Amino acid sequence: MQNKLLNDLYDCFYTPPALSTEHQEVEECHQALIKALEKPERRLVLRIIDAKDHIIADTSIDSFISGFRLAWKLFTELNHYENERPVSCRAGKELVAHFICEEENEI
Repeated sequence: MQNKLLNDLYDCFYTPPALSTEHQEVEECHQALIKALEKPERRLVLRIIDAKDHIIADTSIDSFISGFRLAWKLFTELNHYENERPVSCRAGKELVAHFICEEENEI
């Protein structure tokens, strides 16, 4: 299993999209298959569905973790870049940002 902390972050921040129409369609197709198939074939279909759901869950977690790692690398790189810049450049940037904020308060 992957890093527990990243999985916990996924559980905390990821909200699955509402797919009620798709879920209803899957359930209707599942019920139709149950009626049309014998017991051994039903088990096979359920195994396929379970495997597909497992793949989807793993892909979702992997995508979240990959995005989080990318964001962390960008944060680290930008922080390193800011720390490497001359003090005069950083001071000038802070003054510009402060000036913009003051202008926004006047509007």
